[in-house]
Amino acid sequence: MKICLVSLGCDKNLVDSEKMLGLLSAAGHTFTDDEAEAECIIVNTCCFIGDAKEESINTIISMGRMKEEGACRLLLVTGCLAERYRDEVLTELPEVDGILGTASWDEILKLIDEAEGPSFSQDLHKPQIFAPLSALPSSGKRVLTTGGHYAYLKIAEGCNKRCTYCVIPSVRGSYRSVPMDELAAEAEELASRGVKELILVAQETTLYGVDLYGKKSLPELLKRLAAVEGIAWIRILYCYPEEITPELVQVIKEEPKVCHYLDIPIQHCADGILSRMGRRTTKAHITAQIKTLREEIPDICLRTTFIAGFPGETEEDHEELMAFINDVEFDRLGVFPYSPEEGTKAAAMPDQVPEETKLRWRDELMELQQEISADLCASRIGEELTVMIEGKLADEPVWAARTYRDAPGVDGYLFVRSPRMFMTGDLVRVRVTAAEEYDLIGEVVE
Repeated sequence: MKICLVSLGCDKNLVDSEKMLGLLSAAGHTFTDDEAEAECIIVNTCCFIGDAKEESINTIISMGRMKEEGACRLLLVTGCLAERYRDEVLTELPEVDGILGTASWDEILKLIDEAEGPSFSQDLHKPQIFAPLSALPSSGKRVLTTGGHYAYLKIAEGCNKRCTYCVIPSVRGSYRSVPMDELAAEAEELASRGVKELILVAQETTLYGVDLYGKKSLPELLKRLAAVEGIAWIRILYCYPEEITPELVQVIKEEPKVCHYLDIPIQHCADGILSRMGRRTTKAHITAQIKTLREEIPDICLRTTFIAGFPGETEEDHEELMAFINDVEFDRLGVFPYSPEEGTKAAAMPDQVPEETKLRWRDELMELQQEISADLCASRIGEELTVMIEGKLADEPVWAARTYRDAPGVDGYLFVRSPRMFMTGDLVRVRVTAAEEYDLIGEVVE
């Protein structure tokens, strides 16, 4: 069949989507990004926060209309929403013909086979395939959707932290590391197809290997991946600050292919809020960890995220967070208003913060970060950096590129004006000549 797969949510979900596409391609199916042309539409959903849940439901409804307005004969739903709300998806969204859990995406071909019969015969039974959340699906060759010059490498599934606001353990299971040999083989296969940047993702990358090897093995994994010919950059996302080890810091510092970049989701700095969140760290420890990172790796780029308006948060807590951000000066920062998720401890906590207060606090935090970012960008004028070309602006001799400080999709760009022709993924030496609030402007160093 001609298939359209819509992938929602995080980059970890995207890896599952790409692997499903690989299975579908190997079975002879073809693909389209025009849902009106698709005979089968697959929606890989997210339900991490309320907005993501709403987007997933609205997408399913929108794709369902293609049964009347397009060529669609089969609408399948996979991912976190399907795992968490399996009964509701099937009963309240009648356009759905079958669902697949988060640990069973490798059964997508079986789901299509099972769904075709009941769907076309109007049988009320609709197939659903759910593996235990202890399973770790695997597949062969992926279909890359990121342009081919970078790829996400999911090194683990699930999470053991059980923060009070988070549903991930209930929809993804406990922490399961992917064996190192499998990851090395996948990296080699990706490099053979032209991938130059590997972006390591998991719900938490810092705990990689504890379940398989009895110790935190991310430093060893980084060395294995750095040995893969053709890989130029390795970027690490989602490192919990309390789990960063001296060994990891040294590998980042000493291995040339590992970008001096860490995403460390902190969520808050006030100890009382961290405790209510179920976070296993303190403001003092976070501050000390950041100090160590910057002393050991002076040019490191630190990205983080915060939650605004967690239950029980006060104006004093908010002001403490403002002061913390002002003092630390994170290079990259995102803020999300707290979203109460049913079934979590936080949703049942007293002292829920009004929505308008959450949004005001979020806006104040982001306005502060905008000022910090503008100052940090301005301080980079005159620097020479190696950048990775992302593409060309239409009708202008200007190229969008990323530095080691820029993860795709969440960070800024460095724009290069040059009459030369580049290919996506080219590594080019550039001098920064100007700066905006989040982006840089530069020229090619001849």
